[in-house]
Amino acid sequence: MIVETLRVFVIVTEQRNFSRAAELLNLSQPGVSLHIRNLENEFGAKLMHRSPKLVKLTEAGEILYKRAKQILSLHQEAKQEIQLLNEKVTGSIQIGASFTIGEYILPRVLAQFAAQFPEVEMSVTIANTEEITQALKANKLDLGLVEGNVASSGMIITPYMKDEMILFTSAEHPLASKKTVKPDMLHDHIWILREIGSGTRAFSEQFIQAAGISIKRSYVFNSSQGVKEAVSAGLGIAILSRWIVRKELESGELCQITVIPKLLERNFWMLRNHDHASTMAVNMFIQKLIHNKS
Repeated sequence: MIVETLRVFVIVTEQRNFSRAAELLNLSQPGVSLHIRNLENEFGAKLMHRSPKLVKLTEAGEILYKRAKQILSLHQEAKQEIQLLNEKVTGSIQIGASFTIGEYILPRVLAQFAAQFPEVEMSVTIANTEEITQALKANKLDLGLVEGNVASSGMIITPYMKDEMILFTSAEHPLASKKTVKPDMLHDHIWILREIGSGTRAFSEQFIQAAGISIKRSYVFNSSQGVKEAVSAGLGIAILSRWIVRKELESGELCQITVIPKLLERNFWMLRNHDHASTMAVNMFIQKLIHNKS
């Protein structure tokens, strides 16, 4: 099987030595050499420069090594998923999510996971980033999905996906008629902000401070829905994830303000407590999250 030959190639590459690779693979050295020759014949290219002491990849070998690692990883994932067809995944998962993820992204993933593993019980806590982090530290959650920067000891922090942030206002606001807006045109406006501890609030404050924008006045809401409603009513301008306002933008109820230079993206993060034991149900849910990135 080509997968086995690719595995031999990867081990030889990482060990940089045929003899050590043969020992690890429990093969003879001529057997290892045969796998490499078969690969070179398959691709019609020399993959390795060999010497008695060292193995060095050619340019073609570097390309194949990168792809071989991906193929082996996908092969392992496929084996696990096929094995699960004959096994039941049970138990429970306590998930924490910040508002943007919990209200606009997570429900679709939960529905797909529930259809595949109906015997797993799931509960979701939606709160701001700081609250989710604290709940993970207290071992009240198995997994957290949050927005904004997270710097916390004892946490396994993994990038989950990118999120586009946009500045928007009501259709009647004076800025709505502008095709593009520079930061100095945002002085002395009323801003609608999320509460302190929210990843969206941190992003908004970072943008306002970096652009040197002076605020006439601000109103604070502890939910993105409250921010949307306040902006729609003409109270001011705000920054939220495109996930949150895309329907209102499509209907014309809200208008995006195109800022030059463009607002930066932010990361969504997957958080786990380093000391919290993971279960099969949690591991399978993490795989589902990774496979369903948008």
